[in-house]
Amino acid sequence: MPIPELVQTHAGSVSRVTLGATKEQGGTRTHTVTIGGAASVVYGGLPEKAGDRPLIAMDVLDTRPDDWPESLSQSFDDVMDSPGKWAAKCVECGADLICLVFDGIHPDKGDKTAADAVAATREVLGAVGVPLILWGCENADKDNQVMPKVSEAAKGENCLIGIVEQDNYKAITAVALADGHNLITGAPLDINIGKQVNILVTDMGFPAERIVTYQSTGALGYGIEYAYSIGERQRLAALSGDKMMAMPAICNVGFEAWRAKEAKLADAPGWGDVAARGPMWEATTAICLLQAGADIIRLRHPKSVAIVKNFIDEIW
Repeated sequence: MPIPELVQTHAGSVSRVTLGATKEQGGTRTHTVTIGGAASVVYGGLPEKAGDRPLIAMDVLDTRPDDWPESLSQSFDDVMDSPGKWAAKCVECGADLICLVFDGIHPDKGDKTAADAVAATREVLGAVGVPLILWGCENADKDNQVMPKVSEAAKGENCLIGIVEQDNYKAITAVALADGHNLITGAPLDINIGKQVNILVTDMGFPAERIVTYQSTGALGYGIEYAYSIGERQRLAALSGDKMMAMPAICNVGFEAWRAKEAKLADAPGWGDVAARGPMWEATTAICLLQAGADIIRLRHPKSVAIVKNFIDEIW
């Protein structure tokens, strides 16, 4: 006898967020991208309910990193002193978005000024046509000083800017609203805090449909199960109709995966070639979180990007 097709319906869906602005829209991007829209769990339901294809953002730092293993940094060693050239190389590697990380403004990592961050922003905007994510150093005081200037420098580009958290959200929320950007709301692997931050920023008048959520990301072997469960719970809450949990999600895979010793330790007999092991550690982490419902994955290694894009092609 034929097996009946069972389709589960849901009351809600993930909201859609469009990033980037073309010349006709007041920006300089060559195209825009849209994330979200899923009305089912990953692998579940009809294809038309799967939502928009997840995107890959590659990290570009505003300063040459001194803590990247050689197996990672060698791919970009010739461009790491120029955020614009670095971003262009990432686009060549298949990046859908560039995540410009202002690591160098952190008081403990160079303490660069707002003028330095603005210069890096303008350099990247001039070098590539893909939409941008503008990610602060996650030091609250320094981000409150610098990110408003960065936001103003990218006004009209419809970037994704953040992150804002429960105890530090007002300043960046206000400038993102004024400059027409989308906002990243963050929480430390706590779904209740994540929802609370969304409520706080929408209470300030920020549109819920311009929010992307971020939960601290666990890497393979370092909390991936908990990170997966948070992403899964968020997707199920969105499908149940909870509007304050219906935002697309971004995961910071590259940073977390390359902190793992298994990904970067070169002198490890029996662990295999580190040149292959590191990208696989990053890609496996990313693929796991995509299955939990992530909409944007931040990656660092070109090999990881190729593997993850192949997975996305097969699933979506």
